[in-house]
Amino acid sequence: MSVRALAPAKINLTLQVGRPRADGYHPLQSVVTFATVGDIVEAAPADALSLRIAGEFADDLAGDVENNLVLRAARALADAAGVKQGAALKLEKELPVASGIGGGSSDAAAALRALNRLWGLDWPLDRLLPIARTLGADVPVCLAGAPAYMTGIGDTFERVTLPSFAAVLVNPLTPLSTPDVYRQFDAMDLGGAFAEEPAPCWADETQALSAIAAAGNDLVAAAAALAPQIAEVEKVLRAAPGVRYVALSGSGATMFALLANGEDAAALADAVQTERPDWWVADTLLAGA
Repeated sequence: MSVRALAPAKINLTLQVGRPRADGYHPLQSVVTFATVGDIVEAAPADALSLRIAGEFADDLAGDVENNLVLRAARALADAAGVKQGAALKLEKELPVASGIGGGSSDAAAALRALNRLWGLDWPLDRLLPIARTLGADVPVCLAGAPAYMTGIGDTFERVTLPSFAAVLVNPLTPLSTPDVYRQFDAMDLGGAFAEEPAPCWADETQALSAIAAAGNDLVAAAAALAPQIAEVEKVLRAAPGVRYVALSGSGATMFALLANGEDAAALADAVQTERPDWWVADTLLAGA
C-alpha cells in the first residue's frame, strides 16, 4: 500500500536580507506560509530505494535523479532509523523548478513524511527535524508545514499567527538560481544593516496586509535584474481588479497576488492564463494559523 504526501509551495510573504556574514551566508528574516498547490511524493514498498519523476515539470529534473532531494531525504531517514527496506518513490512535479517557492525543499520534506508512515516509524516532528537540517536550510520549515517566521540563514523558525489569504501564483517560466540572485544582490550592494526582529502576530487581516506590504522582499531588485519578465508579471497582476497586494516570493521568479476570496482568485488566474498561456498560473489558498 502506497503513501502520498503533498509538497506544498512555500510562499515568502516577507523577506529581509542582510549583508553576507563571514561564512558567506546571508542573515534573513521571513514570514512564510504554504499553499494548497504543490508537488506530490508517493512512496510504495520495495526492496531498494528508487525514484521516478512525472508531472508537468518532470523533464526539468531528469538530468540528475540520483542527487534529487527526494532520494537524499530517503537515504538520510533510512540511515538515521536503521531501515533496511527500500521504497519505490514517485515525484509528481507540478511546481516550476527554480521558482522561489521552495519546491525541492518541500519535496524533501514530503518524502520524509511519506516514508515515516510507510516504514512505520511514526517519529514526531522534533525527531525528524535534525534529518531535515542536513538536507537544506529551509527543509525544516517545509517539514513543519505551517506559517512560520524564519531567521538565521533560514534554518531556524518559530510558528506564527496570521490569517489565510486567497492568492494567485504566477511564474513566467524563467528559472532563477537562488545563488545567482544572492550574488546579484551583493553586486548591487543592496544589503544594509540587519537587526533581527521578534516574530510577528498578525491575527487581523488588515494588520497583516499592512505589515507584509511594509516589509516587502529585499531580493526583488536583484531578481528582476536577472529576469526582467518579473516586472511584466508584476504589472499584469497590479492592474487586475480586486488585487490587494503583489510581491515576489523568495528569490523568484514566482510572483503572488493576494485577493479577498477564492472566487476572485480563480477569476484572476483564468484571466491571466488566457492572456499569457506561456506562463504558469495557479489560484490557491495560503494557509493561516
